[in-house]
Amino acid sequence: MRHVLDSLPVPEGERFLTGFGNSEDAAVFKLDAERGIVFSIDVITPLVDDPELFGAIAAANALSDIYAMGGQGLLSLSFLGTPKGFR
Repeated sequence: MRHVLDSLPVPEGERFLTGFGNSEDAAVFKLDAERGIVFSIDVITPLVDDPELFGAIAAANALSDIYAMGGQGLLSLSFLGTPKGFR
């Protein structure tokens, strides 16, 4: 059985400063000679029952990947995963 990631396109080019080969938690895309943008998205299982506290924990977890790559947090994205067939 093929791994799901094997079927995804892999971005390439000199402006991509990180890749799948290094198992990074974030991707870096070069904007110009001096600036780049760091992207990250995390999946984290709820550790607490309080939604506000869970949000703070999830944000800190995602931002730590950005900081580890030398970036600073500018915006946030979220996603929702649901079981197949969920309505």
